[in-house]
Amino acid sequence: MLVHFRLTTPSDLSGEVLDLLRERRWTTNVTVQRGACLDPEGDLIECDVAREKAGVLLHCLNEAGLDRRGGIVVSTPTGTPFERAEEIEALAPGHPDDAVIWEGVEAKAADGAQPTVSFHVFLVLAVALAAIAVVTDSAILVVGAMVVGPEFSAIAAASAGVVLGSWSLVYRSLRLLLFSFVFAILVVAVLAVGAHLSGAVTPDMITRPRPNTGFIWKPDIWSFVVALIAGAAGVLALAIDRANVMVGVFISVTTVPAAGNLALGIALWQRQEIVGSLEQLGANVAGMLVSGVLVLAVMKVAWPAITAGSERLPGWSGRRRT
Repeated sequence: MLVHFRLTTPSDLSGEVLDLLRERRWTTNVTVQRGACLDPEGDLIECDVAREKAGVLLHCLNEAGLDRRGGIVVSTPTGTPFERAEEIEALAPGHPDDAVIWEGVEAKAADGAQPTVSFHVFLVLAVALAAIAVVTDSAILVVGAMVVGPEFSAIAAASAGVVLGSWSLVYRSLRLLLFSFVFAILVVAVLAVGAHLSGAVTPDMITRPRPNTGFIWKPDIWSFVVALIAGAAGVLALAIDRANVMVGVFISVTTVPAAGNLALGIALWQRQEIVGSLEQLGANVAGMLVSGVLVLAVMKVAWPAITAGSERLPGWSGRRRT
């Protein structure tokens, strides 16, 4: 798997950038169009790079000042059916599916910490679904609420911020997490008060035995263990760009369902439900944050050595080396 670089390069930097690209064995298809760029003015340089080395090249380009004076666009081709692609992939240690581009991780983390309108709307809708799941004792709605909830992006962003030393990112992420949950819970609590006044929701709907949804406000050691595992899986998926894994993370932890139960507990003033929901919510968020930081820290320090060394294990069915 290759990564494509499109570089807008000031003319006085073009020579240095071209040297960076041409002296490395894991780059190919290096092209330059002199004077092709108008804003900013300069040359257009393009190349393809083995995915495992994309982060290394980005670091070199940033040190050369291209991120400040020019432009860097990174994309992934849908296919690279030529022999040289296989050759440079073989020269880069590890497997391309395991490659981590830390600049990309930081960019995705920063996106996840943005307090957008859609983030708040999705969380309100998710907490509302969770509240309805409690009222109807519906396990299906619990799963639906967990999938709709967007909160993991902020948790992953906070974990990445700690590991990358970006404390402003940590602050923005935790602030978004706190205020978005407070806002969503208050909105749903107000709606629940209205439903109670109309007779649609009664306290016994919340306090009665709920075999399908009672677990969402009764935390135990397994709640924390599941949160640890889910957080680890989530940040790993973020780092190696496996979006399909995220669905499993969303439906593993009961963060949003606990928030829905909390909103109902506040609206109907059921103290036991409030305390249990807060404990569940706290255990889930704390578990995912702890494991997220630990996994990303290990990857930051040792992931290249781990992935490269794995190909030397007996019986390892890695990619074909040319």
